[in-house]
Amino acid sequence: MTGPELRVLFATPAYWPATAFGGPIWVQRELARRLVERGHEVEVVTTSLLDLHRRGAARSRVEVVDGAHVHYLATPVRYRWMGVTPSLPLALRRLPRPDAVHLFGFRDVVTTTTASWARMRRIPYVLEPLGMFRPRLRKVRAKQAFDATVARGIASGAAAIVVSSSVERDDVVASGGPRDRIVVRGNGFPEPLERRPDRRLRLRLGIPPEAPLVLYVGRLASGKGIDLLLRALRDLPEAQLALAGPDDRHGTLDLVRAAQADASTAGRVHVLEPSAGPPLDLYAEADVLALPSSGESFGMAAAEAAAAGTPVVVSDRCGVKDFFAEGEALVVSYEGRAVTEALRSVLGEPELRERLSQGGLEAARRMSWDRVCDLQEQVYAEAVASRTASTKLSTLGA
Repeated sequence: MTGPELRVLFATPAYWPATAFGGPIWVQRELARRLVERGHEVEVVTTSLLDLHRRGAARSRVEVVDGAHVHYLATPVRYRWMGVTPSLPLALRRLPRPDAVHLFGFRDVVTTTTASWARMRRIPYVLEPLGMFRPRLRKVRAKQAFDATVARGIASGAAAIVVSSSVERDDVVASGGPRDRIVVRGNGFPEPLERRPDRRLRLRLGIPPEAPLVLYVGRLASGKGIDLLLRALRDLPEAQLALAGPDDRHGTLDLVRAAQADASTAGRVHVLEPSAGPPLDLYAEADVLALPSSGESFGMAAAEAAAAGTPVVVSDRCGVKDFFAEGEALVVSYEGRAVTEALRSVLGEPELRERLSQGGLEAARRMSWDRVCDLQEQVYAEAVASRTASTKLSTLGA
């Protein structure tokens, strides 16, 4: 532990075991677990949402998860990934006063309300926008209006803005975030674990043992590069593609179904149920993990695959690229031909696959969660010290 014990409050629109919401759920849990192990107290306020489509629970409850006290608040109403939690103000009033607050996300009820509460009580808070800071994709004008009114002051009032990569840092700056308070912390890679394939996946899906297998793990959503993978499959007639993740119900699965019916790719496109944890068995079966996204603040699937010794191909718009050294992953432009040629090279060159496999394991050893938690502790300590100094100065001037 780098400093005194702290009481830290996490505020997030979803928490473990809501793994359908992707990588941020794992990030929050890893940080909370390690902070508790280091002697800090962690409380979490969150919704009771568990997946992308069902409503949350009608009653609130408190559970201990990895030593952290998690307040799953009643969530009678939701809109997409956001849950409405009417009992949040009361829950915040009842909590012991934290030394620091950590907001995970942006433009949702939980983090917006908690930021306002922290500012009113002069509690320092850290904002981790999880790639949501820049308005994009759907309803951009509505998001901009929200930022100029309801969310006004959240970023400027933060003691620090934690981002997972240079990609996210640039997004925050481009959207008016204070550059001098941005900390590029990154996310940890899982512990390296080389696993031998047991071939059960291939047997279940009817994939020949010798067929090259490309794996994608993540939401089946627009902007994830799934269209590029389907296009690549037409140019790689021997390859198979497995897609593992929840459907966001906005049309991408229709593209996948069309490819399953197309004569050029029929029998070679497989949709798997999302896993409740890192799909290590899937990674072990795959010849390459592909994440050709148009924009990822990080890209946890690439980190998981690397730690499993699976070669990785990512687009240069994925933040995780920052944490691979030369030769540890193939980083390509977000463009169909570049993705196809990268996959062709990895699938066709055993020596390249082996170099990338060993390189990914080396990246995982370097980017440990303990290293990430060291930096996060430092961010909290500086936020608390800054607020303490500010309070002393205001008292002297009174």
